[in-house]
Amino acid sequence: MKLLLDTNIILDVMLDRKPFSADSAKIVAAAESGILEGSLCATTITTIHYLAAKALGAKAAAKEIGLLLQIFRVAPVNETVLKAALQRHGQDYEDLVLLEAARSFGAEGFVTRNPADFSKADLPIYVPADIVVMLKL
Repeated sequence: MKLLLDTNIILDVMLDRKPFSADSAKIVAAAESGILEGSLCATTITTIHYLAAKALGAKAAAKEIGLLLQIFRVAPVNETVLKAALQRHGQDYEDLVLLEAARSFGAEGFVTRNPADFSKADLPIYVPADIVVMLKL
C-alpha cells in the first residue's frame, strides 16, 4: 500500500507526542520495514528540517532529515502540483498541496490525524489507527 503521511504523523513520532506517537511510530516502522510504501511531501521535509533545526540545531536536523530520506520516498511539489491545488477551493492551500502531491505521486491514501481538514479529498483519508488495524501492525 502506497501512502503519503501528513507532517503531523512524523512530528508525533519525533516529538513523542502522546497518545498519538504509538500508532504513528508503528506506521513509520512499517514504512521502514517495507510493509507499506511510505512517502512524504517535499514540503514536509522542509518543515521538519526547519522545526528540528530550531529545536535541536542544524547538525541534528540534518541527521533527522537523512533518516527520513532513508525510510520514505518524497512526493515532489512542482508547478503542476501547485496549480492543481490552487484550482481547488474551500480548503487550506497547504493541505491541498499535500493532497495534490499525493495524487500526482500515485499514493493510494493519505494518513493524517486531522481528517476533517481533508473532507473534500478525492483520495482515501486515514487516521493512524485505521492503518494500524488494516495492516495488523
